[in-house]
Amino acid sequence: MKIDFIADTNFLIYVHEGNKTVEPFLKYNFGVSFVSEIELLGFKGISNADVIKLNELINDCFLIEWNTKIKDQTIQLKRKYTIKLPDAIIAATSLVYQLPLITADKGFSNIEDLDLILIEL
Repeated sequence: MKIDFIADTNFLIYVHEGNKTVEPFLKYNFGVSFVSEIELLGFKGISNADVIKLNELINDCFLIEWNTKIKDQTIQLKRKYTIKLPDAIIAATSLVYQLPLITADKGFSNIEDLDLILIEL
C-alpha cells in the first residue's frame, strides 16, 4: 500500500468525530504512528463503543511501529526543538518516511524540513 501522509492524533480525532474539514483527505491512504494509537486508545474514561470505532479507524490505516531510525530522528528533534515526546515521535516518523504530516497543531510548523499539511478548523 502506498502511504500518502502521516496523520497526527488530532487529525484522527477529527475523523472519529465526523468533522467535515478532514473529509477531503479520507480518499487517501495514511500512516499512523504507534504513539497516536496509544494517545487515542489510552484516553481515561474512553467508552467501549469509542474503543471499537477507534480500533476500526486505526485498522484502516498503515500503523507505523517504533524502530531505530524513528528513535534516532526523535532524539535529534528533542535536542533541537522544544517539543513534547509524542509530537517528536510523530514528526520523526514523518521525516524518516519522507511523508507529509497532516495536523491542526501549528507547533509542528517550527520544525525545519517537515513537510506539513496544516488544516484550519
